[in-house]
Amino acid sequence: MLVLNCSTKLLLLENMLKSHFPESLKVYGAVMNINRGNPFQKEVVLDSWPDFKAIITRRQREAVTDNLDHYTNAYAVFYKDVRAYQQLLEEHDVINWDQIFQIQGLQSELYTASKAIASAKLLDLEIKLASFKAVHFSPVSSEPDHSFLTGSTPRLTYLSVTDADLLNRTWSRGGNQQCLRYLAKLIACFPSVCVRDEKGNPVSWGITDQFATMCHGYTLPDHRRKGYSRLVALTLARKLQSRGFPSQGNVLDDNMASINLLKSVHAEFLPCRFHRLILTPAAFSRQAHH
Repeated sequence: MLVLNCSTKLLLLENMLKSHFPESLKVYGAVMNINRGNPFQKEVVLDSWPDFKAIITRRQREAVTDNLDHYTNAYAVFYKDVRAYQQLLEEHDVINWDQIFQIQGLQSELYTASKAIASAKLLDLEIKLASFKAVHFSPVSSEPDHSFLTGSTPRLTYLSVTDADLLNRTWSRGGNQQCLRYLAKLIACFPSVCVRDEKGNPVSWGITDQFATMCHGYTLPDHRRKGYSRLVALTLARKLQSRGFPSQGNVLDDNMASINLLKSVHAEFLPCRFHRLILTPAAFSRQAHH
């Protein structure tokens, strides 16, 4: 195991990962954020350098952690050889198995490979797998049309940390203190876009996560079918692209409204799928928030 701390090597790695798109996108997004201030206190672990076969991004060991917070306790994975990934998992200090955490990646063996190592270590863990279509936005060359936002309201702007409570209440994965804290941090650190009503309250929004992935795109029920979701998605994609980030996202297979929206803006559905594992040690299973 090597921890890659050298800023020059991390910039080199960022460039190297481009040749492994789209499977490397999650790790690439994490590395980009490490190289731009590292607001989530991440680090890169790999099997060897420069000829790596497996990479895991994780929280720095000195970072303060909440053992119940699987949102922040998140690992991104990319491997050229799944056995090299498994060998990294087998090592003593790569993963903190004593907390609730998640593993994300865009490779199909992620679940079976991770579960096999957890079983080999005789760990009493619940592993929940969620799988999504992975998408990438085409370049948004011009500013999306928002001429239909007539007058002073509604207006197109960005989120504030004070909006985190609303996002926590409306996110299917939210509704708990860990998520509230996580969302506030995402809003503070990364690009977001929202439409606000005449009272200044968000009615439609999209945010960016620690892996530079567009997420939690949502419009309040009373404000749907007005073109807000399309405007927010395109504006956020353009904002990310202007900063050099890939404009990537994930969508559930049965979310037809979002899939139709993505098709209408000519987003590319990637050949690989996004996989998210949430691993909960038995000691925490009663306290866990899912």
